[in-house]
Amino acid sequence: QVQLVESGGGLVHPGGSLRLSCAASGFTSNEYAIGWFRQAPGKQREKVSCVNMNDGSTYIPDSVKGRFSISRDIPTNTVYLQMNGLKPDDSALYYCAADRYYPGSAYYCDLAGNWNSWGQGTQVTVSS
Repeated sequence: QVQLVESGGGLVHPGGSLRLSCAASGFTSNEYAIGWFRQAPGKQREKVSCVNMNDGSTYIPDSVKGRFSISRDIPTNTVYLQMNGLKPDDSALYYCAADRYYPGSAYYCDLAGNWNSWGQGTQVTVSS
């Protein structure tokens, strides 16, 4: 059974940094991607990063490019979202999700994906 557990959220001042972690378990191979999403009250859910666990390719949308980065640690099946230069608009509940794909097929993180496993979320609040 796939399980995703996020951690690392909290309260930070504008301009500060946070690193979120997503610990993944239950996967039998590396043919999956982990995406980070966020949702603030009254706003649509937004994908803020993605990493293909098999080949390490990543996607960062323009909205957070230059401030957010994503990395993976294969031995621990953990994905990190490093967030720098945080702004009040970055305040949201951050989730990680998994999208499994067939072995041998191509996967591109910039596509919409089929996110069928979700963590419980971790709150990020950017405020002075």
